[in-house]
Amino acid sequence: MKRRLLKRFASFVLASFRGSTYRETYASPPRLLRPRWTYLLNSLEIPNFFQGARGLAACLVLLSACAPSYRAGLPPGSPFADALRPSSDLLPLGVAVGDVSTTSALVWLRTEGSAHVQVAFAPVELWDRAQRDERGVMIKSPRFTTSADHDFTLAIPLDGLKPATRYRYEVMVASPDADPTFGSEARVGAVGEFATLPETSTSVPVTFVWSADIGGLGRCRDEQEGYPIFNVILAHQPDFFLLMGDTIYGDHSCPSPPNAPGSDFIATTLEEYRTKHRYQRGSSALRKLLASVPLYVVWDDHEVRNNFAGRFDDQMPAGRQAFREYWPIASPADDPQRLYRAMRYGADVEVFILDTRSYRSRNSDPDGPDKTMLGPAQLAWLLDGLKQSTATWKVIATTVPLSVPKPGTPAMPGSDGWASGADGTGFHHELRKIVDAILSNHLKNVIWLAADVHYVQANAYDPDGDGVPDFQEFVAGPLSAVEGRLTPPIDTFKPTNLINEGGYFNFGLVRATRTSFDVTVIDDSGKTRFSYHVPAR
Repeated sequence: MKRRLLKRFASFVLASFRGSTYRETYASPPRLLRPRWTYLLNSLEIPNFFQGARGLAACLVLLSACAPSYRAGLPPGSPFADALRPSSDLLPLGVAVGDVSTTSALVWLRTEGSAHVQVAFAPVELWDRAQRDERGVMIKSPRFTTSADHDFTLAIPLDGLKPATRYRYEVMVASPDADPTFGSEARVGAVGEFATLPETSTSVPVTFVWSADIGGLGRCRDEQEGYPIFNVILAHQPDFFLLMGDTIYGDHSCPSPPNAPGSDFIATTLEEYRTKHRYQRGSSALRKLLASVPLYVVWDDHEVRNNFAGRFDDQMPAGRQAFREYWPIASPADDPQRLYRAMRYGADVEVFILDTRSYRSRNSDPDGPDKTMLGPAQLAWLLDGLKQSTATWKVIATTVPLSVPKPGTPAMPGSDGWASGADGTGFHHELRKIVDAILSNHLKNVIWLAADVHYVQANAYDPDGDGVPDFQEFVAGPLSAVEGRLTPPIDTFKPTNLINEGGYFNFGLVRATRTSFDVTVIDDSGKTRFSYHVPAR
């Protein structure tokens, strides 16, 4: 018996070195959800097995080769993380799961050169049966082939999912010259898990993170973790991550040293924007986060260049294409470039994600009734969505803050944010339309989340002056960028300032329930910098 187990143990180690999975080595693996080496060692009589110094040394070498470690696509400490060992050379930039709904999700990937890819998935509780190829358990996406047209990236849709269900998936990769039916030549490039969202009738607590601004003004990735703040975010195990723009700084260079090499240039072409995105994925901390936490992402200005107005910028098409290639974003078939969208997490939270760049008027235009940041269609969508929403908390995600004047530059004149500028620019009139709709429809529990200014600010607004706040705004960031200039909020909508502080990298952490919306700002060392409790009305 011991000899047979030792033989299996040696076979398992050899399979691990080849990048194989346990399932590839054994057709029906025992206890798949436990680490392979743990199961096998527990099956041995350890004291009798380790006989003599040579045997002990040899076994220590074997154990070190199989020591448990983090696996992309799985939370740290997950027992499944060591049950399968994907081949990281197939998907060196990792994977990401984004725009998860009650019945669908997108899995993002990038291959090194053209390849056939497919995602196989099943509910976690059925994964053992799926691995045994029981009929109807494993679900497979269509097969796709990555190409140079989109820099070998794909966002593969997974449809027909069940609400509030945890799924496990494998990304299978095969050479473009291999059998496209995914026979024996296909290998596992990544494994992971995600949970679909609960139905709107279900009231469940949710924890999520928001922030923005990665690698700005020379504060780019280091040679070790890349951007260590993502490890701090991951430790809080959020249900999702709301990434609110400036995912690259296309218009800034990253000198090396002190930064990791590869981004010491300003991007103006499609290939240069792509290179900036690939540079960001060189951060192992970012890859781990994206593989483990569902993502909802939107752009701001630095995906193209500072303070750009989409309709009037000839660099926008290239910047937008690269942005969409590198992030999993679900857009309607009849409007494939649309970035604004809503997500609903159960009965209590609905998030309206705004695109503040694609449709805006020139910043330099004088503010007035016809000036727009959102465009007519998006504004109507937002106002109707707020009015119709049955969620306890109606969260508006705007990349630019409400009350911080953002003066322009000689190259890009005019205020870039919602607030009125001293020169008569800004987007105050359109913001007033939204505020008036909140008041006239007696909407309660409206929360604005923002970023962009590179410091922390929070305000409680009482535009009707009745002494009761009508909505709150919380501004977080940067994740890694030079501190912005602290500016107090203007008093147009009667804000009470709760915090106005900078000098550290940070993110916002939200825990929302039917009765409360609790916001915490956490810095890159894990220290809490600000907390605020909003009771439901």
